[in-house]
This record gives sequence, structure tokens and C-alpha cells, in this order.
Amino acid sequence: MMSKNIPQLRFEGFTYDWEQRKLIEVADYRNGKAHEKDISEYGDYIVVNSKFVSTNGLVKKYSDEMIAPLSKNEIAFVLSDVPNGRAIARTFLINEDNKYSLNQRIAGITPHADTNSYFLHSLMNRNHYFLRFDDGVSQTNLSKKEVEKWVEFYPSYEEQQKIGSFFKQLDETIALHQRKLELLKEQKKGFLQKMFPKNGAKVPELRFAGFADDWELRKLKDVTERVRSNDGRMDLPTLTMSASSGWLDQKDRFSGDISGKEKKNYTLLKKGELSYNHGNSKLAKYGVVFSLTNYEEALVPRVYHSFKALENTSADFIEYMFSTKLPDRELGKLVSSGARMDGLLNINYDDFMNIHISIPNYEEQILMSAFFRKLDETIALHQRKLDLLKEQIKGFLQKMFV
Repeated sequence: MMSKNIPQLRFEGFTYDWEQRKLIEVADYRNGKAHEKDISEYGDYIVVNSKFVSTNGLVKKYSDEMIAPLSKNEIAFVLSDVPNGRAIARTFLINEDNKYSLNQRIAGITPHADTNSYFLHSLMNRNHYFLRFDDGVSQTNLSKKEVEKWVEFYPSYEEQQKIGSFFKQLDETIALHQRKLELLKEQKKGFLQKMFPKNGAKVPELRFAGFADDWELRKLKDVTERVRSNDGRMDLPTLTMSASSGWLDQKDRFSGDISGKEKKNYTLLKKGELSYNHGNSKLAKYGVVFSLTNYEEALVPRVYHSFKALENTSADFIEYMFSTKLPDRELGKLVSSGARMDGLLNINYDDFMNIHISIPNYEEQILMSAFFRKLDETIALHQRKLDLLKEQIKGFLQKMFV
């Protein structure tokens, strides 16, 4: 029978049981300090706060003063967060001296000489012991006492080193894929800005060879027509729209179909047809438009303005044109009194159809659509690889720690 004090998966050559220890036995704890008065746009030091840790260093604030210095191989640990927050108990391993300053409500953890910093960072990050202090109702505030008395199993220093090096390599691989993904997203953003005319221009800055004609200014209703109602089939996929992810099955988004009695009024949308979700969000102040691409047919909420492209108009082109945010100026003028109680903007179908869009000939639309669709497929591929790596790490964490 396997001992409870050894992991399921282990490096060759290690056989001894792991020993149970409190954090205070393997590391020193200290609290950070307030930095509000010293925040500077061009400061010399990075302030390690909860946003910095939870984004793995992507979102930064700077300070002119090194108020609470952190040293290489120390661990920053988030102590406070909102209910069900994603920052609580996250860790960030300091990779450089004289660069980071520890903010208040972040703990600085200094591993002892016989504790591997990367092993402790991997073990401590979002550990279930700390997450149980989040009751989902009130703000979570971990105390020094609660953190220091955290008990876990530890192997010999040599085995810690092996495990720490393994997870460091995995994290570096994930970081590489994350950078590639962000670069692809930035490239798409750049192409969207350059391949659509802006500020009243009649041609875009960047264009496929062979096209020289001016783009035409048309009303949306001139190149589309409305899609509404359904044919009574209620066994079709029931979708919802997310500004960040596009069309999603309600079962995946909400862990179940939330259409209820309203489902009989949903709109039947066919592949290549579009919907405008006029909901306000951080990512899309004036809503989003997506074409149905991954389903042959589906039911979508009636509150969406659904429509299809007429002959010689590409639905994909319309989707990408809206993703540039160029129509937002006109959409903003249509909003009469902000969002309704249900979060939807007061933009009715007829007004939406009367906005102006700039559009090239059909052949250019098709080329542009294919270009951006291929770019989206590449982005999706990198996202799947990244998600798979993250799932693999979860599996290793479960099997390589006691």
C-alpha cells in the first residue's frame, strides 16, 4: 500500500517519505507597505500589488522609492481579494534584485536555505488551504498567523530542486506560448487598424494588390436584411454571445440552458448569418457583432438584432468591420439613456440598420475576410496549445505533490 506521505508521480532515485511542516518552519514572512504617495508613471521600481501578481507581471505600477525591497527568489503572496476573486493566494517569484517593491496586503515570503524557492512558489500558489478562507460573500483577508501555520508535506532539498526545475521549465514554456499569443493578437489589432479606412478616408492605409477603387459609404440596411423568429424546432443548440469569445453554447457558458420559456421566441440563425448583441461591456462599449461560423443552425436570443448579408456582401467582412470599433461613433449617438436594467443599450433594430459603413467591392471583401479568418484560426490554435499546457500543469501539481 502506497504511503500517504509520498506523491503519486516521482523522480527516479527518491524513496523517502515527505515530512509535514508549517510555513514558518521553511520560510520567513513579512508584510508589504503602502505605496500610494510614491506611485509614478516613470518610476524606477515595480510595485508588487495584487493586480501585478494576478496578471503574472503584465499589469504594472511604478514607484520612485524602493519602500519595501524584494530580493531574487523571494515570493510575493496576495493576502486580500474580493469574494471569489482570482488574485487571492496567488504567488509571484521574484526574478531580480533591486527591481521590485512590496505593496501592502501582499506578503513577502523568504524561503530558508533548505527550501527551494520554485518548489515553494508552485506549492503555495492558489493552494486549497488558502482558498477555503474565501466564503464567496465578503472580502478575503488572510492574516500572518493563518499563512504561517499553513501545513504541507516537503521532500528533501534535492527532490525539491528537481521538482522546482521541472515546473520552472513548464512555466517558461507557457510564458513563451503566452507571448506568441499576445503578439498574434496585437498583429491582428494592427491589421484591423490599417486595412479599414478611418477618419473619413475612402481607402485604407494597407491593401491587397490589384485594388484601387474607393470604398463606398453605405447604410447597413442597404447590404443586409433582417432575420427573425424560428420554425418551431427547439432541439437546436442554444447560444449566447460573449464580447471576448463570440458565440458560446449556453450549456458551456452557464452550465445549462438558461433560455427557459423564452426559448420559443428565440431567433433561428443559420451559418453565415449575423447578430448584434447591443449589451454594454468593458471590451465592447457599444456591443459586438458576430457571424455564426461553428454551427449550421442555432437558436439565439430574440433581444439580439439578427440579420444576414445580401448578395455581393460578405458576412465575415461585416463582422471584422465591426470589430475595428469604427461604427462605435455612430452607435454612441444612438444611445439615448445608457444601459437598460438588463444591461442592453437602447439601440433599436431600425436605428442600428441606419448606421453607415464603408465597404469595398465584393472580391476585396472576400480576400480580407479570408485573411482575418486565417489569423483567427492561428490565434485559436495557440490558445488551445496554451490551455492544454495549463491543464497538464494542473495534472502534474496533483500527482507530484502530496
